[in-house]
This record gives sequence, structure tokens and C-alpha cells, in this order.
Amino acid sequence: MNWADQKSVCERFGTEFYPCDPGLKVGISRNVLTGLEPLNGMRIPPDGSVCGWYIWAGGEPSQAPDFYVPLHVIHLHEWAPLAVKYLGLPPGWRFLVTETYEDVWYDENLLNWGE
Repeated sequence: MNWADQKSVCERFGTEFYPCDPGLKVGISRNVLTGLEPLNGMRIPPDGSVCGWYIWAGGEPSQAPDFYVPLHVIHLHEWAPLAVKYLGLPPGWRFLVTETYEDVWYDENLLNWGE
């Protein structure tokens, strides 16, 4: 896990570094493995064994209950290497990226996710 890259992203966007424990889990869609673009991520407040990140490929995420599967953070570089440098962003942050495009923004609605 390259925390220097993650800290750099946080500095660029003027926010605190909020690292993910590599033993925690992200929710990730299987379609990430297909190479579909863009790659999307959103971070809600962590809960238990989940670091708060949900990552998917393509447009809007599916509402299907099995759309996301759990994946330990330590293995994210195998599934979605583009996402790894954004993992230090705190809850409330989102990203949408490709190899040549980056959009990162704060969405305070994510802080109340599931309420």
C-alpha cells in the first residue's frame, strides 16, 4: 500500500489523510474486472470490518443486493489499481477516473448514507 501517493491526492484536494487499514474490506462490483470505464468510488463512514469505500465500473451503480462483493483493501490493487491512490480520502469523498481523466469531489450526502 503506497500511502505517499494517497497522501499526495489528499493534499491536492485540500483534505485530511484518512487511511484504510489493509485488513478492512471495500465493497466492489465484479464489473471492475472487465475493464469497463470509468472507475467510480465513494466513501461512506467506516463500519466494523468495512473501510467505507464502494467501487464500481461504468455509469450508475446497480441497486441489486449482490452488485458489490467484499474485498480486502490489500487486494484492491489486483482488481482496480487506478483506485488505490484515492483510498486515503476521508468519508464523503468520491472519484470518477480513467487512465486519462480524473474527477474528485466532496459529497456531504455520503456522510448520512443509509440513515
